[in-house]
Amino acid sequence: MPSLPTTTADPILEIKDLQTYFFLEKSTVRSVDGVNLTLPRQSTLGLVGESGCGKSVLSMSIMRLIPSPPGKIVGGHINLHRKANNEIVDIASLDPKGSEMRHIRGGEIAIVFQEPMMSLNPLYTVGDQIAEVVELHQKMNHKEALDRALEMLTKVQISAPKQRLHEYPHQLSGGMRQRVMIALALSCNPSILIADEPTTALDVTVQSQILDLMNKLQEDVGASIIIITHNLGVVSQMADQVAVMYLGKIVEFAQTSELYHHPLHPYTKGLLNSVPVLGRKHQQLEPIKGMVPMPTDVIPGCAFAPRCPHAMKICHERQPALREVSPGHTTACWLYEEAS
Repeated sequence: MPSLPTTTADPILEIKDLQTYFFLEKSTVRSVDGVNLTLPRQSTLGLVGESGCGKSVLSMSIMRLIPSPPGKIVGGHINLHRKANNEIVDIASLDPKGSEMRHIRGGEIAIVFQEPMMSLNPLYTVGDQIAEVVELHQKMNHKEALDRALEMLTKVQISAPKQRLHEYPHQLSGGMRQRVMIALALSCNPSILIADEPTTALDVTVQSQILDLMNKLQEDVGASIIIITHNLGVVSQMADQVAVMYLGKIVEFAQTSELYHHPLHPYTKGLLNSVPVLGRKHQQLEPIKGMVPMPTDVIPGCAFAPRCPHAMKICHERQPALREVSPGHTTACWLYEEAS
């Protein structure tokens, strides 16, 4: 499987033919099934697709948080490029509970989950939870770590940060809790921030504030971001590049403006056609027909073929490979076989 092209020779993360499966009693769930991605330094990669396409499992694979059993990375590599000593670490080969992975998790790669209330401990104050991470990775004492927690709460522009430092998660609004999660994730200056549906549970106004905040903090700390979402509007505001995922595979990859103006894969076109455009009167939205197949299904051809209006005979018989149709723009679709 070819690697996806990138616009820089200085990647910070390379995912090569990654396969993460869940082994159930009567079936195998192929949640991530041969994914190739490259994340350049100080850039933002958008990962989009419907629910059930494997986006969150991909992020959990990078963090080595896949519950085992039943989950397991059965193949591929997750190469982290450390700039300081030109070292390349294959995260997929590390012990998930080992000291090196614990250092990477939080220290070099951090994650912001969709629902902060499920991620924050209700028994500890916001300040103590941020301080605990800082103490672990930065080797500070508790007072220094609390000072760092206050600094981060101030950076994420939470109201009355000194007061919030001593409050519990249930005392904060959804937007405040998400700011706390971002502060916690960035408290140790990670090289990579994974934001998994960071705005789904928030109202539109707060969504915009959170996205602006993440953009500003990226400029301040120089981190690379992977933003995982089904909201193409969010991606258009933040991402430099976009990867479209369907049933565990990448089906299209391009620079953001290129993908929005010249989508190739029928699935990408379907996602874009289902998004309302502000100011376009009498717009007829076109939902994608059908449902995402079960990841336990054995599909000989293209997984999108049963829902695709352009499906041909070959689409039901053989899986298309990712191929470069134009410079930097790849897709996995038999419609573009001649362009390779």
